[in-house]
Amino acid sequence: MTAPSAEAEPQALPQGKVWAIFGGLMLAMLLAALDQTIVATALPTIVSDLGGAEHLSWVVTAYLLASTATTVLWGKLGDLFGRKSLFITCILIFLAGSILAGTSQTMGQLIAWRAVQGVGGGGLMVLSQAIIGDVVPPRERGRYQGLFGAVFGVSSVAGPLLGGFFVDNFDWRWVFYINVPIGVIALIVVASVLPRIAAGAKPRIDYAGIILLGTISTAIVLVTSLGGTTWEWSSAPVYAMVALAIASLVAFVMVERRAPEPVLPLHLFRSKVFSVAAIIGFAVGFAMFGAITFLPLYLQTVKGSTPTESGLEMTPMMLGLLITSIGSGQLISRTGRYKIYPILGTAITAVGLYLLSLMDQGTTTLQAGLSMFVLGAGLGMVTQVLVIAVQNDVSYRDLGTATSGTTYFRTIGSSVGVAVFGTIFSGRLTDELATGVPDAAQGSCGSEALAASAQALTQCPPEVQAWFLDAYAGALHVVFLGAVPVAVLAFALTWLLPEVELRTVTRDEDGAGSGHAVGASFALPSSRTSLEELRMILWRRVGKRDPLRVYELVSQDVALSPGEAWMVTRVSLKRTRSVRLMAERTAASEDTVRGVADSLAARGLVEVDGDTVRALPAADAVAESIREAERERLRLYVAEWHDGEEPEIEQLVEQLTHELLADRIDHAERR
Repeated sequence: MTAPSAEAEPQALPQGKVWAIFGGLMLAMLLAALDQTIVATALPTIVSDLGGAEHLSWVVTAYLLASTATTVLWGKLGDLFGRKSLFITCILIFLAGSILAGTSQTMGQLIAWRAVQGVGGGGLMVLSQAIIGDVVPPRERGRYQGLFGAVFGVSSVAGPLLGGFFVDNFDWRWVFYINVPIGVIALIVVASVLPRIAAGAKPRIDYAGIILLGTISTAIVLVTSLGGTTWEWSSAPVYAMVALAIASLVAFVMVERRAPEPVLPLHLFRSKVFSVAAIIGFAVGFAMFGAITFLPLYLQTVKGSTPTESGLEMTPMMLGLLITSIGSGQLISRTGRYKIYPILGTAITAVGLYLLSLMDQGTTTLQAGLSMFVLGAGLGMVTQVLVIAVQNDVSYRDLGTATSGTTYFRTIGSSVGVAVFGTIFSGRLTDELATGVPDAAQGSCGSEALAASAQALTQCPPEVQAWFLDAYAGALHVVFLGAVPVAVLAFALTWLLPEVELRTVTRDEDGAGSGHAVGASFALPSSRTSLEELRMILWRRVGKRDPLRVYELVSQDVALSPGEAWMVTRVSLKRTRSVRLMAERTAASEDTVRGVADSLAARGLVEVDGDTVRALPAADAVAESIREAERERLRLYVAEWHDGEEPEIEQLVEQLTHELLADRIDHAERR
């Protein structure tokens, strides 16, 4: 019996080839994820070399904004034209952006090439996950997706460390050049090993919605980053950007009401869970990337740490994030309650930001580390929980867009946060440097020269150094203190987040979704459909189980032992089975396997002829009863999403039943 599929079955590939493809995808994903954080510890050196300190936040913002704006488009284009050629294109765009960023001679050039990197990086992230669905059977897919999630967690720790290492031992330009050899390896692997898979169903792309959403996001970031610094608040450019944002918002609402497949369905905002989670996510992203971007400035400029040392000194923040992200996920799985974690997380985040605002020249490394740990611990309790809450609340048909939408608001919050922090820092530093100016603050040691680049500070008189560092610490104090009200607002909103009883399938009883929990803090919006999102949720719950555990759950319905249920299903599927082969594949002795076969023969279900076990007609009826018992178990998991109007869910249940009961022996034989 072959199970109908809710989607096209992936082409069967040898396991070695699958691992080669997966290795290439992981390298590409790692490149894109690292570039969100790797520049943080290099920023002070970049500013010293290129100048343009007032625009330093755009080195991070340009990448985040470009990658976020293009993610959905890349996913849809992959569905239309096939993913291999587009993935190769994204690698080439990313590598071109990396090379050009490394050759930048001005801050403006660097920002432009970082945007090019972001365009490619957004495609790498979304297409890597989609390609796994093209080449990996559903049974294995959850494991691979979990590893992708872990990549973001690793990059959050490794990014600042690697950025500091390259600056100290080579040059800041190697922060970008290092992408080239790794990207070339990924390109060669993907181009030579990944099969060309024909595009499936043709989606209707909401081009207007994507463009308008990107326009709104860009206009907001431009106003928040350039307003009050490069542009006066009452200037024509600010008015023009505000008008553009408002006009685009109005147009976006009109377009999304009529779009057959809207990029962000407006009816999602009728859900209190989604609306509140979106605002909280925006605030958390605002605080998280603002801190990641400006902490290296404090550590390197005020404390005098080297780039490598600053990367190490930021590790407590990432460690706190990893611990509470994984820990809160496991506690939610055990208790089914999630509301308390965003409440605690946003409160702790506010405390962490306040502690950061207290840091000055006299702060010890231990004190700074503890403050950063507190901030990370707070952030880790929030990001993944918001996704869980939204997935638990929305209907099946909105599962994909709601999940992506929640992540989108966090990512846009990150872009706006970095921009706002940059504006506050630049304006406050100018004010601080205008007071108490020493007589020796002239020429290269003057306020304008040092604000643009602190490279010459060590050659300045001691009184100038003390004056400048006090001013720098004072500006950063205002930056971190200014983020506290945002975290407090998020804290207030978390009390409005409804706690809906968790659907059974959204729980992860043994914490196997840790990779997803870690990745949720840094991942970009995906283009997964509702069916793909539901498949991932289901496989986190049931796909990781040992096959015999599945038979333990269903064997009681047919009055068989788990081993007997396993064998009758196997033999019914293939009609005949070898005792020796079943013993080899299950690591059981031949005597044990033969004993199970003899027991089934005594019941009239099979006949045993030497090494061969052959199914009798009665075995087919029993095997179908076992499959139906497993179908019923899966239907219970999806019942809260399934209202009888989504035939693809029933097809998914049938497919998962087939995959669960067709264990690795069958997959291996197919290959």
